[in-house]
Amino acid sequence: MIKRILLSFAVLALFACALPSRAPVVPNSFMVNPERSGVALKARTAYWLKIGSVSVAPPYDGRSLVYRLGDQRFEKDFYNVYTTLPADMISNAERQWINKSGIFSAAVGQSNSFFPYYTLQATVNEFYGDYRVRPEAVVSIEFFLTVENGAKVNPLIGSNRYTKRVVLKDNTPEALVLGQQQALAEIFKEYEAQLDQYAANLPKPLGH
Repeated sequence: MIKRILLSFAVLALFACALPSRAPVVPNSFMVNPERSGVALKARTAYWLKIGSVSVAPPYDGRSLVYRLGDQRFEKDFYNVYTTLPADMISNAERQWINKSGIFSAAVGQSNSFFPYYTLQATVNEFYGDYRVRPEAVVSIEFFLTVENGAKVNPLIGSNRYTKRVVLKDNTPEALVLGQQQALAEIFKEYEAQLDQYAANLPKPLGH
């Protein structure tokens, strides 16, 4: 009996060794990074602008692509992800876009030690693929421009919300990422025009 048991274990071990080894599943990684093209606008101010925090509403705040399959049904794709968190990805793209616009002297990130008088924060309310009727990329962002004035008056200069829906060519993750990039570029382009108007008549900052 013992010999039979040992023989069975030996056969199982040989069978296990004969099975082909499988490589670990590595998710596909994507970057949404719209780039501004064309000439810069006329500089409106010598001040610097701080690109403050970008908050992303759940369930879009993780690295997984998000699909909307029903009115209350959302699904995360763990095999297709962004290279970094959407908050960081969108913040970097926003800073680069505004720097290329030339409206402010410079647009700096949160880690910069320079003290800017004006801050731009953003909230991403929607960032997903909508597949309920036809495949669309959906991006919705609200911007908040504030001034550092020692809280003597309301620091809010203006808030603006934009929502874009871009029809996708197919249901692939690649198409969704390209659609989100196009939607984000359209939003940045529209807000750039609004930011240019704000910069033409900025309230005086703290100490000025």
